[in-house]
Amino acid sequence: MVDPSFRVRAVNLGGWLVTEGWIKPSLFDGIVNKDFLDGTQLQFKSVTTGKYLCAEQGGGSIIVANRTAASGWETFRLWRINETAFNFRVFDKQFIGLDTRGNGIDIVATSEAPGNSDTFEILRDADDKNRVRIKAPNGYYLQAKTEEQVTADSIGSEGWGDDDPSVFVMTVAGRLEGEFQVTNGYGPEKAPLVMREHWDTFIVEKDFEFISQNGLNAVRIPVGWWIASDPTPPPPFVGGSLASLDNAFLWAEKYGLKVIIDLHAAPGSQNGLDHSGSRDGFIEWGQTDETINQTVTVIEFLTARYAKNPSLYAVQLINEPSIWGVTLDNVIKYYKAGYAAVRRHTWTAFVVMANRLGSEDPRELFPMASGLQGSVIDVHYYNLYEDKFNNYTVQQNIDFVYNNRSSQLNHVTTSNGPLTFVGEWVAEWQVNGATKEDYQRFAKAQLEVYGRASFGWAYWTLNNINKHWSLEWMIKDGYIKL
Repeated sequence: MVDPSFRVRAVNLGGWLVTEGWIKPSLFDGIVNKDFLDGTQLQFKSVTTGKYLCAEQGGGSIIVANRTAASGWETFRLWRINETAFNFRVFDKQFIGLDTRGNGIDIVATSEAPGNSDTFEILRDADDKNRVRIKAPNGYYLQAKTEEQVTADSIGSEGWGDDDPSVFVMTVAGRLEGEFQVTNGYGPEKAPLVMREHWDTFIVEKDFEFISQNGLNAVRIPVGWWIASDPTPPPPFVGGSLASLDNAFLWAEKYGLKVIIDLHAAPGSQNGLDHSGSRDGFIEWGQTDETINQTVTVIEFLTARYAKNPSLYAVQLINEPSIWGVTLDNVIKYYKAGYAAVRRHTWTAFVVMANRLGSEDPRELFPMASGLQGSVIDVHYYNLYEDKFNNYTVQQNIDFVYNNRSSQLNHVTTSNGPLTFVGEWVAEWQVNGATKEDYQRFAKAQLEVYGRASFGWAYWTLNNINKHWSLEWMIKDGYIKL
């Protein structure tokens, strides 16, 4: 059924059906109070003790104000209830709130699921947005009475001076800008309008025409698990992405392109990153049979829907599950079940399995995948995200592709094992002041090496405000020629 000489030359349609704020920042522009989206990581330093608020033991105990430096226990992750009300989640995943079993004013982190006594407001100084008060559900402000005692019983004061124990200096230690943040940020009235307008305009039929005319033969389309519940997915996600995926298949057929469906965001998040649909950066996929079974159901839904479509070329079971939250046993358990779900509907579509993010062993899936017909291993190669690349020169980057990437790819390409897919790569690096010719050489090196992958490759991504990450821009401006 399959031409053994065919190689995928694809582009990722990233930032379309799974939001990534860095790809299209303007998508977030209309959100009220957009500094405080779900998953924003905040640290609070008391102006009177000069020390940070901390969930003692990481959670399950009291909140204190006695830490000289801020790390995990001193970082609070927001859950946004509306424009002004928030829950704070701590290191061990409990929520901070009033000690309702005690005196009703002590602040503790003991709640496993947030309720009314765990909902707070953040008020900011008009002249210095980083000076804040935190209003508790009892109507009073939090104050650091002592280093060991944080209570909700201050009425605050007129000013924001260093002598007021209800004033804290806030630091934003991290943000998420994904699908959960954009939909929950706009709320149930506005989010459907904003997302549908985005889906209808970010990728259109002309893009598929452009792809087909510029030496590419496939698209890898990231989707989120909520697509299987369209048109009424669980809040805050909104319906409509399924119609866009249907359009993509129509356009792919019209312009002779193959489609790789890529489950980019799994329930609970498989890597805690923006593009996994995570609410707060915790990895909660794959810890239970429930999330695994739910994900298999999504794969079954997508495969059944498109199995008869001539453009369906492959189904990727999940994108970048992380070693920091997902065991090899659970990934393999899921891959076996996901593979079986695809095979219930088609024996011609390939089944793509991603290596775990951060794994030291790129062949860890081989014992499982080698016995499965039409299995593909997905590897992502970026000369980014590792300190060693920070000071590489142009030539060092190019040499790294020809030497290191080449041997890495050879290591996972075997005659009797799964096929190999460089599912993400980009002609971007940490080099400052690189010329157009430098970029051309870097892109050419990667095309040459990744062209040897037995399944093929996919550039990240088609449309992107960051121009080297936009394959359309790179082609139109002559940086890449296929």
